Amino acid sequence: FKYKDKTKMSCDIGLWGLAVMGQNFALNMASHGFKVCVGNRSPAKVTTTVERAKVEGDLPLVGSTGVEDFCAQLSTPRKIVILVQAGKP
Repeated sequence: FKYKDKTKMSCDIGLWGLAVMGQNFALNMASHGFKVCVGNRSPAKVTTTVERAKVEGDLPLVGSTGVEDFCAQLSTPRKIVILVQAGKP
């Protein structure tokens, strides 16, 4: 991807997949000073995680509205953690 708006490319790392472990992992990274962008298939999980970051100390965590927005918010080279919930194949 090539983005013209360099102001969006400010997050250190992105985390996609906000089940229980994903939310806690993102908040942990943010509490250690990394600016984290989060994304998920369901927008409600993104909203919940962003709200938790504000409540837990106004942590440097931002939500994304989709995959393109998620990638646009990451500084280059992009670092992304993808978490997939375990279960039946």
